[in-house]
Amino acid sequence: MALAFTASTAIHGSLSSSSYDPQPKVSVIGTTQPMDRPQIPLTAVNLSRIRRLAVKSLNAEPKRNESIVPLAATIVAPVEEKAEEAEDYEKLAEELTNASPLEIIDKALEKFGNDIAIAFSGAEDVALIEYAHLTGRPFRVFSLDTGRLNPETYQLFDAVEKHYGIRIEYMFPDAVEVQALVRNKGLFSFYEDGHQECCRIRKVRPLRRALKGLRAWITGQRKDQSPGTRSEIPIVQVDPSFEGLDGGAGSLVKWNPVANVDGKDIWNFLRAMNVPVNSLHSQGYVSIGCEPCTRAVLPGQHEREGRWWWEDAKAKECGLHKGNIKDESLNGNGNGAVHANGTTTVADIFDTKDIVSLSRPGVENLLKLENRREPWLVVLYAPWCRFCQAMEGSYVELADKLASSGVKVGKFRADGEQKAFAQQELQLGSFPTILFFPRHSSQPIKYVSEKRDVDSLLAFVNALR
Repeated sequence: MALAFTASTAIHGSLSSSSYDPQPKVSVIGTTQPMDRPQIPLTAVNLSRIRRLAVKSLNAEPKRNESIVPLAATIVAPVEEKAEEAEDYEKLAEELTNASPLEIIDKALEKFGNDIAIAFSGAEDVALIEYAHLTGRPFRVFSLDTGRLNPETYQLFDAVEKHYGIRIEYMFPDAVEVQALVRNKGLFSFYEDGHQECCRIRKVRPLRRALKGLRAWITGQRKDQSPGTRSEIPIVQVDPSFEGLDGGAGSLVKWNPVANVDGKDIWNFLRAMNVPVNSLHSQGYVSIGCEPCTRAVLPGQHEREGRWWWEDAKAKECGLHKGNIKDESLNGNGNGAVHANGTTTVADIFDTKDIVSLSRPGVENLLKLENRREPWLVVLYAPWCRFCQAMEGSYVELADKLASSGVKVGKFRADGEQKAFAQQELQLGSFPTILFFPRHSSQPIKYVSEKRDVDSLLAFVNALR
């Protein structure tokens, strides 16, 4: 993303705006203008008098004022300025719960003026720019150019600038830091030790620099985007992670105007308004980031599975919105319905008569048996995981198809206290993980494909049973 602060002046459609002058005109202090007064002829008498008034002895002392009290009485007492009352953003978020994104962005721009900017990643958050444009107010846009974006993203940046007549201000990572990372660990170290270090250098630190020049920013976060990390984001909040122009905690306000909007509704809006979009979307990409860490999603997958697919579901934040990630110490014991971030209770999934719910001893027995009466297909899951939720329909349908085939279909909740066991004994990498236990082997076979539609899963089972 790169920081682009832009004043939008060309407003189209039925909304009009007053002309905006980025250079406010203020009165010039210290200038005088001649006044009309009668001309006095400079006769010799007048000239002599003027000289006497203008010339003063170097040793002359000012005339002493004997009256101190009258002088003191003319001093204006300082007026105490009332401290500005802090905004209650929790209350404001509640008031805006049912407001449209257009209303929310209009409120944000009205409140912060030139001290707020839209964070644009080059994906569907182009909707934010369209909403800001429709308010008729001037607005600013920024984006972080990590140096590893897709060519299609750069093409969208150019198209957006031309469409709205704006200039996006791009923020870049520190060249020395990038050079040290690549020289020490290579170009693709994130595949081995996680994406956090690379994101911190290429995204988080440039963002931190950008936000230090603002008092508020606007993001495209939605509650339905990421499992466990974005389900509770408010419409507006004091930013829990970054500081703004004034420095210190509470100096930056974060607006999430599409927090309550479904992804499909965002796309309906983009199509209706004929807004430029990233061409990667037509190739199956939904959530778009850097090229090495983004891929198209497949049938039955959640949109966030196209990002950092080699990592666990709850880790799918780059650090720009790290305030969404709650302390794991709040977790339940794995037996209740508390999700991995400890923030909400959720109902169990894969709940049907054709799917057997396995306990830890039941799974341990499956691992011990070398000759089973029937093969088993088992999903290792967490009910809070959106990726698991996304495949629930296909897995339930698969269980129905296999009900009379001699293949048992089961589920094992592998989060909480069971996670370490599942990682050590059941090849758990991330949720969901699907295992097939053949009849004549104790070693389960892991389903490695990301395709979780019924036909793909059925082909896997038929090839092994």
